[in-house]
Amino acid sequence: MFAHERHREILNLLRKHRRMDVQALTEQLGISPATLRRDLSHLHLTDQVLRVHGGVMIPEGKPDEASLRQKAVSAAKAKRRIAERVAEEIPDGATVFIDGGTTCLEAGMLLRQRADLTIITNSLPLIAGYERFEAKLIVLGGERRVVSGALVGTLAIDALFQLRADIALIGASGLHTTDGASTTELLETEIKREWIRRAKHAFLLADATKWQQNAAIRFADWNEFSGLFTDKAPPATFKNKRLKITIA
Repeated sequence: MFAHERHREILNLLRKHRRMDVQALTEQLGISPATLRRDLSHLHLTDQVLRVHGGVMIPEGKPDEASLRQKAVSAAKAKRRIAERVAEEIPDGATVFIDGGTTCLEAGMLLRQRADLTIITNSLPLIAGYERFEAKLIVLGGERRVVSGALVGTLAIDALFQLRADIALIGASGLHTTDGASTTELLETEIKREWIRRAKHAFLLADATKWQQNAAIRFADWNEFSGLFTDKAPPATFKNKRLKITIA
């Protein structure tokens, strides 16, 4: 049985039984535990299953994380203003990392029109418009994360180790006045941290609604960013005086 056939059969079994333990799946499929672990890792990475203690289940959907389409609609005008403002700050001839997420996507769609730039990205929605790129485009490998459309995993990280940039444009799922920027997915956390390490300057792009979000995984504190581009002033409890804040 090929991998894609096993994946389909695993999903069919989970739709029927809702939740199954690992032993039951190996017996039903007639495969080794090692093969099942690889299959479940792939399905988990692509948001098709949820791994739980001793087993696996079909996720009901994450209540704290909207789909890419929902995120694009939310605060759409603010995201566009932020993108336009940050695009003005990108110097001629720069190499720019562009993260996944809808605000970074808006910025990428503006910057791709500039033939003097080199753009490095893991954003499938941005890559999908490759025929409209005037900029030089470098794409990371990896596996697709369904919710964000970002390429993540070992292949993406390995590619990043070979690259550096002048500027990184980073998105976030949540902002905390003292802790910094956070996201909901560990695999995207690794990519974001590496973007920041390998760029001379890292700019965080986030609309004001992100202050109301409580994402689970912090990926950077405020001092790791050269600037925050947003649409409204931060809450009064935000005390960082070093960070440059640009209001679009």
